Amino acid sequence: MTNGIRNHQVGDKVETYFLIKTSTKGTASNGKPFLTLQLCDHTGEIEAKLWGCSPEDEQAFCSQVIVHLSGEVSEYRGRRQMKIQSIRPTTAMDQVKVADFIRSAPISPDDMLDEITQYIFEMKNANIQRITRHLMKKHQTAFLQSPAATKNHHEFVSGLAYHVVSMLKIARSLVELYPSLDSDLLYAGVILHDLGKVRELSGPIDTQYTLEGKLIGHISIMVTEVAQAAEELKIDSEEVLILQHLIASHHGKGEWGSPKVPVVKEAEVLHLIDNIDAKINMMDRALETVQPGEFSERVMALDHRSFINHVSISLL
Repeated sequence: MTNGIRNHQVGDKVETYFLIKTSTKGTASNGKPFLTLQLCDHTGEIEAKLWGCSPEDEQAFCSQVIVHLSGEVSEYRGRRQMKIQSIRPTTAMDQVKVADFIRSAPISPDDMLDEITQYIFEMKNANIQRITRHLMKKHQTAFLQSPAATKNHHEFVSGLAYHVVSMLKIARSLVELYPSLDSDLLYAGVILHDLGKVRELSGPIDTQYTLEGKLIGHISIMVTEVAQAAEELKIDSEEVLILQHLIASHHGKGEWGSPKVPVVKEAEVLHLIDNIDAKINMMDRALETVQPGEFSERVMALDHRSFINHVSISLL
């Protein structure tokens, strides 16, 4: 059988190592405790239940612990699930490490940084360029490692940078198609719109919202940082307000977490690009394990829709 969660099919027997991404305690209908384990490797994730767990199990099988597991892939309510037959924490003798199980962007951080830097270099508006370069340099290390979210899209190591690079490519195509767009403003909005997530999220492994993230959020964080950068750089111009508006409105609607709706053309385009890239990433992830002609599991963030892998459908 091919290795990796992505390639496991219902009925497969599995004996391998997994990283516990999250571990959540629950109580069964019979009153006995159990653990819901979100298991992962570098190809994907799968849920497992550890029934009748003891207090020792709760301590042993917590997040960021690597385990050796024997089991079988089953299906529950349309979703794959790992049925555990045996499980144990690993020791030094197993010679495995957390980095072996972490999913990362398909492009190296250095290559993504070079590409983003080129977009900044091409900016002709000195004020926008200086603010963007200043904030990127300030948060560069965390930015290149951070996921873009805790779940749903680009929730992997360097996911934030990969999201930005993908959006920049879309933005460049739209600027070529619609020359009336201000490319400097749009590129800066793409680069900075989610940069506040380096403070909103805890990091690439077992990603959680920080206290600052819960109380303020990445949008407000970055709106403030743009103002602070402008003050430090002694920039006092309308571009600062427009750039802040792009960041403040990039979620599009109040019910989607946007303090403002877009009222600038580039702000509307930024919202659309962000939405496109996030949704395509979600659909790609949902279809990774789906055989040709079959439907994916329902994707909660996409209105609970299932998507078909249409590769095998004949067009004749």
